[in-house]
Amino acid sequence: MSTLRISQLAERSGVPASTLRFYETAGLLPAERTASGYRQYGPDAVERLAFISSAKLLGLALEDIRELLDVRDAGVCAAVRARMVPLVSDRIADADRRSAELAAFSARLADVHRQLSGPAPAGGCGPDCGCTTDGDKAQASGPVLIELSPTRPQDAADEPWRQAPVACTLGGAALGERTAQWQALIAQATSREEIADGVRLTFPSTPELAAELASLAATEQDCCAFFDFTLNLAPARLTLTVRAPEAAGSLLADLFGATA
Repeated sequence: MSTLRISQLAERSGVPASTLRFYETAGLLPAERTASGYRQYGPDAVERLAFISSAKLLGLALEDIRELLDVRDAGVCAAVRARMVPLVSDRIADADRRSAELAAFSARLADVHRQLSGPAPAGGCGPDCGCTTDGDKAQASGPVLIELSPTRPQDAADEPWRQAPVACTLGGAALGERTAQWQALIAQATSREEIADGVRLTFPSTPELAAELASLAATEQDCCAFFDFTLNLAPARLTLTVRAPEAAGSLLADLFGATA
């Protein structure tokens, strides 16, 4: 078969038709139109989609993928590899930075856990009881705010997640496994509150659960940059706030129980 309809390409590639339409709009996947107005794709579309999916799994931005496709279309693999090397180097630096952030967060949790596991003072809480912590022994009040950094360095926009494309790199078994991971964690939530653009979930305050939530949220951003996560750590509770653009309402509902 020399050409494929969108349903046929979706079946062969495993990429949903909605994502194929988005890729066309983004200039990644060209499509012709039949006389009846139906999309049709050339015989190289499946291989092109495999390249796009691979690049997205590396966390590359759409504009970078578009540029790589232009280089790839010239038919010189060496040129594609030469362009990919600095892009992958940047992603390694991003991954190392995020790993350091999570390691620092885990160390902080371990320190709080160690303090709370020791003997409690007589009477009520005080400034040195361990229930209220800070980084430099300065007195602080309120919860500790942990904001996960973006997957990639962003422009100065206040809320870059609103501009991120609503497209997920996961599919099939990987998507099912990720959904199961979220459902297992969210089953431990003690309350759920609908907020503008998302949902706020409250959990018991344990170091293990906080580390799991932070790690899974960071992993989720790698494939779905349109999600915005904020984790608040307080002695009595953990609060995870998840926001997403309106177009991602169904995904927000599926993963986090928000109203679509």
